Amino acid sequence: MQTTIQYIENELMPLYPASEISSFIRLILEKVYGLSYTEQVILKHEKLDGNKFQDVEGIVARLKQFEPIQYILGETEFYDLMLKVNPAVLIPRPETEELVAWMLETEWEPGARVLDIGTGSGCIALALKSKLPAAQVFGVDVSAPALETAGENAALSQLEVQFIQQNILDWKATEWEKFDLIVSNPPYVRESEKQLMEANVLKHEPTGALFVSDEDPLIFYRAIAEFAQANLNQNGSLFFEINEYLGKEMKALLEGFGFKSIELRKDLQGRDRMICGSK
Repeated sequence: MQTTIQYIENELMPLYPASEISSFIRLILEKVYGLSYTEQVILKHEKLDGNKFQDVEGIVARLKQFEPIQYILGETEFYDLMLKVNPAVLIPRPETEELVAWMLETEWEPGARVLDIGTGSGCIALALKSKLPAAQVFGVDVSAPALETAGENAALSQLEVQFIQQNILDWKATEWEKFDLIVSNPPYVRESEKQLMEANVLKHEPTGALFVSDEDPLIFYRAIAEFAQANLNQNGSLFFEINEYLGKEMKALLEGFGFKSIELRKDLQGRDRMICGSK
């Protein structure tokens, strides 16, 4: 095992920080050899199956091209769920888990109707369903490949969520029922902010789920806020993950649509990353 670990470290040291390489090692040993982190510690001097070393080499080669480890392994963990991910969907981020935790601070009525707009991998919808089993949860996305992945994740997690293909910018073309909770993590990274992003994100993650124009960065938020104003039940809630640089603008947008009890919340890094309001 030590030889394998040293190989991974030597190959990746010029490209990644040591902490990230340690995380890669843990994930690779778990995926290729089926070893939990505890087993990796206990068995650190044991001999590994030499026939599987080529699998390690293949993963390392892809990491050297800055392909995200989650796409290489085909899965990631989110809010106690193991989800499939691929280049058709964004990789769920820790701040999105914080958004889910915030929503779960409210005691929702049994049978509450929940809608996740721009569901992608289904991570938010499925996490909410796992913690609110009596809720009726729906997810919409414009991308058919994303919805296919979300459906696979629902089956994998054995959670009943209904996924629907829909362009939320054209929501008025469809008849909708009312909801008690609407949440969205829509595209919000401005084109001018690309230079601030990691190479692996720019090269591999779906640009349509990430970027908006500098001229109208709140295009999705405006459409969803209008949708929510029309389709939320009275006292229903709207939650967003947002661009950390546009917190004030988002608060003004929700105020303009008549939402009340608006709260802008920081993530664990101290950045304005989520907002909510009620109808």
